[in-house]
Parts: sequence; C-alpha cells; structure tokens
Amino acid sequence: MRTTPRWGRWLVPLVLLIVWLGVGGMLGPYAGKLGEVSTNDQAAFLPQSAESTKALEAGEAFEEAGAARTVPAIVVWTVDGGGDATVTEAQQKAATRAVGGLAGRPGVVSAPSPAMISDDRQAMQAVVPLEPDLEDGLPEVLEEIREAARSVPGTTAQIAGPAASQADLSDAFAGIDGLLLGVALAAVLVILLLVYRSVLLPFLIILGSVFALGLACAVVYALADRDVVRVDGQVQGILSILVIGAATDYALLLTARFREEIAVHGDRVAAAATAVRRSFGAITASAATVALGLLALLASDLTNNRALGPVGAIGIVCSVLSTLTFLPAVLALLGRSAFWPSRPRKADGASSAEDPAEQHGVWRRVAATVDRRPRATWVVTALVLAVFAAFSPALSSKGVPLDEIFVGEAASVSAQETLGEHFPGGSGNPAVIVADADRAAQVTAAAEKTDGVASAAAISASGRPGGEPLVADGRVQISATLEDGSDSDAAKETVVRLRENVHAVSGADALVGGYTAQQYDTQETAARDRTVIVPIVLAIILLILVLLLRSLLVPVLLVATVGLNFLATLGISALVFEHLLGFSGTDASVPLYGFVFLVALGVDYNIFLMSRVREEALAHGSRQGVLRGLTTTGGVITSAGVVLAATFAALMVIPLAFLVQIAFIVAFGVLLDTLVVRSLLVPALVIDIGPRAWWPSVLARGGDAGAGAGTGAGTGAASGTESGSRSG
Repeated sequence: MRTTPRWGRWLVPLVLLIVWLGVGGMLGPYAGKLGEVSTNDQAAFLPQSAESTKALEAGEAFEEAGAARTVPAIVVWTVDGGGDATVTEAQQKAATRAVGGLAGRPGVVSAPSPAMISDDRQAMQAVVPLEPDLEDGLPEVLEEIREAARSVPGTTAQIAGPAASQADLSDAFAGIDGLLLGVALAAVLVILLLVYRSVLLPFLIILGSVFALGLACAVVYALADRDVVRVDGQVQGILSILVIGAATDYALLLTARFREEIAVHGDRVAAAATAVRRSFGAITASAATVALGLLALLASDLTNNRALGPVGAIGIVCSVLSTLTFLPAVLALLGRSAFWPSRPRKADGASSAEDPAEQHGVWRRVAATVDRRPRATWVVTALVLAVFAAFSPALSSKGVPLDEIFVGEAASVSAQETLGEHFPGGSGNPAVIVADADRAAQVTAAAEKTDGVASAAAISASGRPGGEPLVADGRVQISATLEDGSDSDAAKETVVRLRENVHAVSGADALVGGYTAQQYDTQETAARDRTVIVPIVLAIILLILVLLLRSLLVPVLLVATVGLNFLATLGISALVFEHLLGFSGTDASVPLYGFVFLVALGVDYNIFLMSRVREEALAHGSRQGVLRGLTTTGGVITSAGVVLAATFAALMVIPLAFLVQIAFIVAFGVLLDTLVVRSLLVPALVIDIGPRAWWPSVLARGGDAGAGAGTGAGTGAASGTESGSRSG
C-alpha cells in the first residue's frame, strides 16, 4: 500500500463511490416499484401437493366449460330496532332489488343471488359474484355494493366474504414501501446518533443500506417480472427490513474495526483496507448463515416460504456487497471526518496505541464479572432460559382466526362475525368438493351426512349451489356449507371427517378444497416443513462455524445456545401473545420464520464475538482471548442487536397479526441473544471449558497463555490491537 502511487491509492475508493452513486440513482426507484410485481392473492401461496390445491387446480376445468371464476362478496343485512325486530317481506324484496341492480356493473360477473332470510329472521344475505382480478378497482366496486345495500330501509348493511377480506388485506399493505422504510430508517438513525454521537457516520451507514435495498429490489423486480421468483406484501416488507437491518449490522462491525485501525495507523486508506481484511471473514460467514438459512426454505412445500428464500438471500448478498465496497470507499475518502464531531485520535506510536480493550469500561466490567465465576454465570443463565423455554409448547401455531388476522378493526371481520351470528358459521367460505359426475348424488349424500356439514349441493353454471350441475371433463363441483366458522378448529375437524366420507365413495375420486381445507393443509404442511427445514438450517450453520472457527466443540456450543435462546423466545412470546396482545394462536408459518431469522441472525452475533475471540486467543490464550474479545466487541455487537431489533419491530406498523408476531419474536429474541446469550452464556461456557473448547484447533493444544494474568491483564494490557493484527 505504501509503494502504490498516491493517485492510485485514491482511485479505487473514488471509483467504488461513483459506481454506488450510480446504483443508487438508477436502481433506487425500484424499492418503490416492487409492488407492481407483487401479488396478495392467497390462492397462490398454498401447499403444492395438498388436496386443497389439487381441488383448486381441478376447478380450472369448470372455468373452461363456461363457469366464471368469481370472488364472492356477501352482503349481510341486520334489522334495526332491537332483538325482537324481524325481516319483513318488503325488506327482503328491497334487498333483492338493491343487489339485483348491480348486475352488469363493471366488476360484477353475473346476477347476484336473491336475498335469503336467516332462520332467526333477523338478518338477510345475498352473494354478489365479482371478478377475481379487480386489484385496485376492488374498493370502488365494494363501495358501489355498499351504497346499493344501504338503500334497504330499516336495516344495517355490511360486506363479508373473500372479496371484502381481500380488500382489507390490500389496504393493510397500501403504502408499505414508504411507511415501512421510513419507520425502519428513522429508528436506525436515532439509535446510531445516540450510540456514535456522530452526525455524519449514521447517514453514511443508512445511505449504504438504502443503496443495498435499491440493488436488491431491482434484482428481485427483474426476476419477479419474469416469474422466476414470487413476491407478495409480506415478502416485500420482510425484504426491506432484512436488508436495512443486515446492512446496518455489517456496517457497524466494519466501522468499529476501521475506528480501531485508524487510531493505530493514521492512514485512512490503509485503515480501510485493514478493516475490510480483518472483518471480511466474520461478515461473510454471518451473511452466509442467513442467506443459506433462507435458501433452506426452498425445501418447504408452502409457496410463500419458498418465495421468501431466494428473495431474502438476494437481499443479504446485496447488503454484504454494499458493506464491503461502498462503506470502505467512503471511510477511506473521509477518514476521521466520518466520525465528526467525535474523531478517533491518532496514536503517537505503537506503544501508546489505543488498546480497544481499554476503551469500553462497561464491557470490561462485564468481562470481569464473567471471569470471576464463569460456571455459576453460565449455569444460572442457562437455567433461566430453560425455564422460559418450557413455555414454548404453549405457543399455538394452528393458524390465526379471521377475527385476529388484522390488528385493530377491519370491516370484513366485523361483517363476517355478523354473518356467523345469523347463518351457519361456514357461510361464504364453503368446502368445495370435486368428484366424478356419475357419482355426484352419492358424494352429495356422503357430504350431507357428515357431522358438522349444514348443507351440500352441486354447483350450477351460475356458480351457485342448486339447479342443473355444471359438468366439466366428467367432473362436478359440490358446495358444502359448514356449521362452524370456516377458520375454527371445529371446521377443520369437519373437513377431516368430510374427506373420509367422500373418499369412501367408490369411483368418485373426490377432492375436498375450499378455505377451511386450505387452512388445514397449510397447517399440516407447516408442521412438516419444520421437521425438514430446521435440521437443514442447523447443519448449515454448524458447518459454517466449523470452517470459520476451525473447531468442533465451540460451534456445537454456539448452535446449542442459539437454539436455547430461540425456545426461550417462543416461551416468552406464548405468554405475551396470549396474556398481553390477546392472540389465541399464530400463523402456521410463524415458528419456522422465527426460527430461520432468529437462529441465523443470532449466530451472527456469536460469529462477530468468537471470530474476534479466536484472533485474540492466538496471541493471549483462550481465557484472555474471551475476555478481550467480549470487551472489544461488546459495544458494537450490542448496538447492532438494538438496531436489528428496532428494524424488525418496524414491521408492527403493518396491521397484520402475522407480521406483528414475527416482529416481536425476532426483535425480542435478538435482544435476548445480544444481551444475555452472547454477553454471559457463551463467554462463561468457553472460559469454564478452557482451551479444550477449541478442539481440535491449535488453540486446544497450545495451553492457556496468560491464564494466570488476571482479568486486568486480559482487558487492560497495551498493544492489544497490534497483537491481534500480528495474529491475523
């Protein structure tokens, strides 16, 4: 570096900066365009091999035979005037005329059904069949239906059914690009300003994160536009959070190392190059655990899980690329000015260089506490985590009821509740049976006699039950209305019984689908995915740790501690969700998403810690290496953990239970891992085991150099940075 011409030493950083400014200018807008290629059609995210998916695919033949594919909007009227009031004949006729007048309107596929009176005669319902691909036009169509329904005197009108739920879901994701990104970046900015007390550096780190997000969104946009990957609102939101959080974490690690190096060398270009070289292994290993952990989701049978895998991995790769190129270039050009108004001091000489272990009083005291009683520290910490982990089985992942899907009030939810009070619970979301036409009568009879089924009838060409059945490729569709709410456990049990009964009809080749069957199949598939993907992720993480740390025992310990942290987080989440947030259950995918994010990201901090510990241990012995590594990395890793927790917590601005649950699990779990597992449990374990923890590395055979020097030597000796540099 010293022999390179002066202009050559500045050329590479300058070129990298220009390239990234071009990336930001050209590709940045794609962060706002990703919604153009995303879909919130839940039918596209079903288990591929499930019976409900096969029933849905079989239904395509009926569309080709002339049956229009529709999304029903169910208008439900309740009579004003209290519990004794009942529907009059005039009101029923007015309701039928009101919805009948919608026929032929844009978005309405065919004539709505006549108004039907409930058994208690206190409510009416009518089905308005809508086009399935209205997208942005759906709110306007629903508003037309609502205005028409309100014309019925003496009643209150609401809209339930899949169309209303779809509109509320789209509304929940409306403005996700700007709102979510703004909240996440604001949280990161505030935390960085507080931690670094620097004006310029936080903006540089955020700028690198935004560049990484723009590049990731552009790549994902191009792939989604060509149907290589699939994106929905959830995947889109998680991508933004993941890139911002990961890029900031990696930037904090690199920046901390640059600050150490520039205090020693004084040469900004040399300091930037050395910082990249020293942190490259930890950053790339950390990124590999997250990216490969996400790619393990490709083994899932759920389409939305598989969609998140490559999209998330692309985001992580772009985060690393920005951290290792854009940020070093800026730091090399700015030097100490990047930390203004708090600038690292240049050392007067090698002997007086700032020792990183001397600069962190709080973490020096934490290290001393761990060193005094390592066994008591890790035993007590592990027991506390185990107590919380014991509550993890209480976290139900059987799905979120319809009335809990949205956080806060949602018009479709309250309408569905009203519908369920006066009509069979499954009204609007019936089970759909596809069977051979010559066995239709037997299948219908088998469905009707199933416990939990209110009624069953073949579907006609109009798309409604009753009348002449529509036959396509020798098959018919039968609608079975369930007695219980379509999202209830009782309804799912009815689907199991229904399948047993219709499958028993010889020669019918019956398939049972519909909303409840889809929820049941998703739940069963999610359970299968956990048994397959969890071992894959753990194996990937273990292999990366073995290669990075060149040890077998330490990687096993790290994986075990991160796993314990995950179970403890699930246990705490079970208590918080039920007793504080009022959730009766979680989405079937929440535990798997939580595992992939929390375990992969949790290992990140242990990688940051243990890679530095190994570096220090090569010069000072295992015990002193742990103490010095904990002291020098404590501040930056804690800052990174707080930043990542804050970015994931930003997902709570989207009013969907699924994302709120994911946000809490990851944010709380990251903080628990950062403040407890990485700070107390892991260092205490490694100190207690001693050099044997590094088996079969050379550290296990080399004894514990400096073991008798005491804590002060481990955390206060001079020349620690240069010793670490020589051992690199």
